[in-house]
Amino acid sequence: MTTPRLLTLLLAATLLFASCDTVKRFLSTDLEEEDYSLGELYVDEYVKEVPYVPTPSDEAKAEGRVNALGLERTEGDNETLYNAIQSWIGTPYQYGGTSKSGVDCSGFVGNIYQEVYHRTLHRVANDMQLDCELISKSELKEGDLVFFTNSKGRVSHVGIYLKDGIFAHSSTSRGVIISRLGDSYWSKHFYKGGRVNE
Repeated sequence: MTTPRLLTLLLAATLLFASCDTVKRFLSTDLEEEDYSLGELYVDEYVKEVPYVPTPSDEAKAEGRVNALGLERTEGDNETLYNAIQSWIGTPYQYGGTSKSGVDCSGFVGNIYQEVYHRTLHRVANDMQLDCELISKSELKEGDLVFFTNSKGRVSHVGIYLKDGIFAHSSTSRGVIISRLGDSYWSKHFYKGGRVNE
């Protein structure tokens, strides 16, 4: 009599653990798809990034050739773009956020494009590719988008290229900052540039 009862208990325990695993896998997949839908999956989501701090030359400072972000201003710089980005610097990261109380990467890019270029882009980082002609890193110009992938090769992060290998974006660890494409993390995950279609 003990053996059938033991077998019943073992069978029930096996089914319970199997169903928990199934539920876990379902929830994990569901969460992953939900995260991806907002375009915020990172390989190292909480990478401790040190923001790039511009150091313009003394000559540029003396001549007043420094823009709103502290970068040396050159002829043709879009001051409206630099001023708009400066007004967002330090805004905290918020998953799904679209305001200066908290913003994610695609929310930040979408707001800047609306404000500076009067263009409405797709809401999700991955879908923003549809608004662009994809270009190589060497072709990047001020105002182009820069796309980054996660470990699964999906576009999961977007920023706005400025110049000299510098871009602005909303980082999960630091909020809205400027960074260098040449930094090891961003260089490793860079996918393509995107020139927004006219």
